[in-house]
Amino acid sequence: MDMNKVFFLRNEDRAPKWHVIDAADQVLGRLSTKIAGILRGKDKASYTPHTDGGDYVIVINCDKIKLTGNKWEDKMYQRYTGYRSGRKLTSARDMFKKDPTSLIMHSVKGMLPKNVLNRAVLKKLRIYAGNQHPHDAQIRGFAPSK
Repeated sequence: MDMNKVFFLRNEDRAPKWHVIDAADQVLGRLSTKIAGILRGKDKASYTPHTDGGDYVIVINCDKIKLTGNKWEDKMYQRYTGYRSGRKLTSARDMFKKDPTSLIMHSVKGMLPKNVLNRAVLKKLRIYAGNQHPHDAQIRGFAPSK
């Protein structure tokens, strides 16, 4: 590679891989930064900020995730319904009971850049509560039957 030329990753040159991450007994924030970096492609030498050069990520066992300190009760997630005085606050424990995958999705989404690329990158993230996932063919590689 010539050092006097600028490198831009093209869609034809992408070769995304599939990563399986076990979230059992891992801290939410540290795990989310690792996932966000893989999704954007920051762990590769061919990282380009304006293109989607990242890999696919499958997170399993998200129902066994850890939060440090008193964050299960103290950390509040807020949303707004659109009506006056329509602010809704939900604790991390209540959000986790309703949907265990939402904590990881929310934290990874907050760590990605707020642009059009965000939506394309988030489509490559799959989160499952148990240790089973339907993506075995993508990880092992597809071998057509004869």
